Amino acid sequence: MTDAQMIAACSVAGSDSGGGAGIQADLKTFTALGVFGLTVVTAVTAQNTREVRGTWVLPPDAVRTQMEAVADDFSIGAWKTGMLGNAPIVRSVAKTLPEGAALVIDPVMISTSGHRLLAEDAVRDLAELLIPRAAVVTPNIPEAEVLSRMRVTTVEEMHEAGQRILDLGARAVVVKGGHLAGGAAVDILVDRDGGLQLSGERYPYSVHGSGCCFSAALAACLARGMPVEEGFRAARAFIDTAIREAAGGTGPVRIVNPGGTIFHRG
Repeated sequence: MTDAQMIAACSVAGSDSGGGAGIQADLKTFTALGVFGLTVVTAVTAQNTREVRGTWVLPPDAVRTQMEAVADDFSIGAWKTGMLGNAPIVRSVAKTLPEGAALVIDPVMISTSGHRLLAEDAVRDLAELLIPRAAVVTPNIPEAEVLSRMRVTTVEEMHEAGQRILDLGARAVVVKGGHLAGGAAVDILVDRDGGLQLSGERYPYSVHGSGCCFSAALAACLARGMPVEEGFRAARAFIDTAIREAAGGTGPVRIVNPGGTIFHRG
C-alpha cells in the first residue's frame, strides 16, 4: 500500500451487472464518503433493476484468496458482507476474516425481484460463525424474521427481533423498516445500551440497491472511526438522500457525492 494513512473498507459481496446494488453500489458509496474501496467478489449475477437472470457463485478458495490478497496489502478499517451465496462461502469468509476490523453484515437473502441469493442451509452458518463477530448487522424486515424466527409487523416487533439477533452475539443490530406499512420509514438500532429509533420520509416508489448502499455507508463511517450510533445516523441520512434523488420506479438509488475527496487520518 502506497499510503499508510489511507482509510480503506472492503466489500465482500456479489457483482451486480446493472450497477445498482452489490459490489458496484458499495464502491460508489465508499468513494462518495471518502473511503478507498476494496472488493472481494463472491458471485457474478446477470441482473438489472427489474430481475436477476442468473447467478454464478465463486469457489470458496477464490473468495479466500481475494480476502487474503487485500488484507496483506491494505490497512482495512471495516469489512462489509453482502451476498455470500452459500454455506461454504460463509465458512470461508468466517475463517479468513482478520481480527480487529469492524464488520458490518448485510444478511442478503433474497433480491428485490424475489431471486434467492443465500442458500437456506447457509443461514445457520451465518448466524453461528459471522454474526457473533459483527459490529453491526443490518437486516430488512424479511431477513430479520428469518434470523429472529418471529413475525415482524410492527415497530415494537422490530425492537424484539433486533434484540433476538443481538442475542446471537452481534454488538449492534439495525432493523430496517422499509417493508412496514405506514407514513414514515422507521429504522431501529438495537445495542447493549438500548438503542435508537430514526424516522424519515417514505417515498412513493421502490428503489434498487438501498440496502447495499446503507450498509456500505455504515461500513465507511466505521472505517473512519465513527461510533456505531453516529455512523447509523450518518448512513441513514446518506441513504435517505440517495432514495430521494432516485429516478423512481424500480430504478437504482442515486449516490450523491458530498465531497469527492479521500479522507486521511492525522
